[in-house]
Amino acid sequence: MLNFRTVNIFMLIILIGLIVAYFMFSISFWWLALLAFSWFTFTALGSGIIGWNYHLQALNSNPSISKNQVAITFDDGPNPEFTPKVLELLKKHQAKATFFCIGLNIENHPALFKNIINEGHTVGNHTYSHNNMFGFFSTKQVVEELEQTNALVLEKTGLKLNLYRPAFGVTNPRIKKAINTTKLQAIGWSKRSLDTTNLSKETVLKRASKNLKKGDVILLHDASEKTLWVLEQLLLILQKQNLQAVTIDSLFNIEPYA
Repeated sequence: MLNFRTVNIFMLIILIGLIVAYFMFSISFWWLALLAFSWFTFTALGSGIIGWNYHLQALNSNPSISKNQVAITFDDGPNPEFTPKVLELLKKHQAKATFFCIGLNIENHPALFKNIINEGHTVGNHTYSHNNMFGFFSTKQVVEELEQTNALVLEKTGLKLNLYRPAFGVTNPRIKKAINTTKLQAIGWSKRSLDTTNLSKETVLKRASKNLKKGDVILLHDASEKTLWVLEQLLLILQKQNLQAVTIDSLFNIEPYA
């Protein structure tokens, strides 16, 4: 898969060739413009599609796993209205999940956050603010957000988080430097349900369950009635397909806490 470094090297080689051709053969300036557009397109897509591992290595799925297991993950909680209902459904179906929580929500709902852990689920860092402009934050700002959430979780639970889910799935060189500094492991997904959009619950379920296979990582959000319906149907589908829902650390055999 192409990554930021290889694309930059490849584009630089082409750029040098085009500059030489421009002066020697008077080729059209539009070739340079096309190269710039191509670089921008690759970089924009690579920054927004975490599965490309364009800027950093994220764990998106584990197709080599021997057991019939998948991981269901929830972003943006804890949510006082919906997280308890999600926990009830998971308990009812004897399933485990991973919750990537926003620091500010942990701060506002510490008892609910602790309950997630007490129920046997794994928790991870999903930034402190989940700011809409997070992808444009400086490295210093990203580090501060991640460290603030980690410090909060350590204070509330005694756990030092190892796992990080990028806000909006966005990555870039600054975020890469920040997770290297904080020594966090980025976690992506292989099934994006889009449950926070205006898509119907049936369409969301189809996206989450279509061609589902062992090792997949499913992205949901514990933030709506639609997701609750999708989750229950998804758990029934997993049961029929003899797939077990486990935590991210179980799926990848990694340590969730330091």
